[in-house]
Amino acid sequence: MTSPAAVREVAILREGDSPYLAVDPDGFRAHVRDNKQRALKPRLMSAKEAVERFVSDGDYLTYECNYLMRGPNEVVHEVIRQEKKDLWVAGKFTYVDVALLVDAGCVSRADCGFFLSAPPVERALKDGRLEVYEYSNVIMTLRLQAGAMGVPFLPVRSFGGTDGFDHSGAKLIVDPYTRLPITIVPALNPDVAIVHVHQSDIYGNARVFGTGTSDVESALASKKVIISAEELVDTAEIRRNPGATSIPYYAVDAVVHSPYGSYPGTCPGYYGSDPEGVFEVFRATMGDQVPAYLDKWVRPFETFGQMLEARVGKAKLEAMRARETAREGYSA
Repeated sequence: MTSPAAVREVAILREGDSPYLAVDPDGFRAHVRDNKQRALKPRLMSAKEAVERFVSDGDYLTYECNYLMRGPNEVVHEVIRQEKKDLWVAGKFTYVDVALLVDAGCVSRADCGFFLSAPPVERALKDGRLEVYEYSNVIMTLRLQAGAMGVPFLPVRSFGGTDGFDHSGAKLIVDPYTRLPITIVPALNPDVAIVHVHQSDIYGNARVFGTGTSDVESALASKKVIISAEELVDTAEIRRNPGATSIPYYAVDAVVHSPYGSYPGTCPGYYGSDPEGVFEVFRATMGDQVPAYLDKWVRPFETFGQMLEARVGKAKLEAMRARETAREGYSA
């Protein structure tokens, strides 16, 4: 048997050299206690108002999922439209989102789980306008889980033997229980999370159907939470089946009604993607044509709905909905 007094301190064997968002679980708990609205009051507002109120220059931003798969694209467009600056973004399980935000001048730092190393990203790195810190999709998700749990770090059984470790905020320590090496990663409590969901009521009780990555973790780990919802449902429906609620209202600051809000991507169970639109955004990011893409799809419009009406049209949107074949398990 090991005496409790046998191990008095934890030895750090090795650590990454990159900065990371300050770890302060007690400060986060205090923020939630002092700032989160627990009254059942409506949180419904436009994307414009949500971004104006809850996304500030210099914020750490995470989003779920991504531009091509149940992404909060209406709100992301609004971030670009409002020209938010100096954001630090969680780039995990993603493709084109980081390149769009970087070339729009919104992002200056990114934690990399996975995103495309497109020309706008490479140019920003060379010009010193962007810093990237290396993790992995799994590690970024576990960092959010730690943030949601209110603990300062989590031990992980991966990442320690990688090159990415050297360019991260991870540490290799002596496990005080086994006395063996173990990697730990810092908790992540973003300033703001933007999560696209299938359904929500006006208070923010949100439902996510099917697969996801870290929707719940992002919402529970973040100081401010914007929900964009394909469908608004009555609170009586939420109460009818409370087990279907993924994110509770008291974690949410804003609800944006956002039908087809993941265009050109898919919202599984509701509509398929638009192949033409997906190819266009890939061509723009990989072909170094992001400004032209934003000038066509984002900047001319005051709202996402105006863009859908002018650039996509009702017939194509209805065809996307009809083409979606995943139905089972995508309703309460």
